[in-house]
Amino acid sequence: MIRKRFKWSNVYLILVFLLLYAPIFYLILFSFNDGETMNKFTGFTLANYSAVFEDTRLLIIVLNTFLLAFLSALIATIIGTFGAMAIYYTKGRRSRTALLSFNNILLVSPDVIIGASFLIFFTAVGFISLGFTSVLLSHIAFSIPIVVLMVLPKLQEMNDSMVDAARDLGASNFQVLKNIVLPYLSPGIIAGYFMAFTYSLDDFAVTFFVTGNGFTTLSVEIYSRARQGISLEINALSALVFLFSMILVIGYYFISKDNTSKRMKKLRREQREVAKLS
Repeated sequence: MIRKRFKWSNVYLILVFLLLYAPIFYLILFSFNDGETMNKFTGFTLANYSAVFEDTRLLIIVLNTFLLAFLSALIATIIGTFGAMAIYYTKGRRSRTALLSFNNILLVSPDVIIGASFLIFFTAVGFISLGFTSVLLSHIAFSIPIVVLMVLPKLQEMNDSMVDAARDLGASNFQVLKNIVLPYLSPGIIAGYFMAFTYSLDDFAVTFFVTGNGFTTLSVEIYSRARQGISLEINALSALVFLFSMILVIGYYFISKDNTSKRMKKLRREQREVAKLS
């Protein structure tokens, strides 16, 4: 009988996950609390969730937040994908390194610095008023580097001989992009979109600087309400957002798994065709 060895790494992982998820589950538990505080669980109720759906202003803010995340992630994914191609196909190692370094500046810079910089920029420009447009542009700006870093490794993995072969057969640049490059990069593009969507959804620091009086996002609204005192309605709202995030993660997992299986089937089919020809 083979006895399994005890691994301290498993204990470490359990402790890490406890530290990460214990506060979240504590928050979700008290979203069902019948009392008004999180000091003691007095009974089970769904009144806090009913209060969320009865709050018209809050529902509008939620819709605005998801609309903002959808648009910013979509635009950032398009720009970031072509930006990754521009970096990859740039001639000269120093030039590529310089472009990649400029791309990574927004990733390593503190959110407070980024938010203050955008606020100064929009104020100096003048014609961009603080509100939906300023927040959208800011989210696009800090999401582009994320997409670039998701797409660039797939470009580096791609076999350039496929592109050369397509051009030798008379394919135009658009046909190469549409039929070879973009399908191969689709896992990285999807990953970049989901990452940009998530970053936009939960961003607070940058949004706090560039939002105006007529527009706000969910994170800023939760912060404003939390400053006024503990409300279990915030717990219920946070629980719903967490549930939606879990659905996104599960959806991304199945999409990635489906794309991987399709690529493997295509690769096996091509290998069989090559074997028949040889």
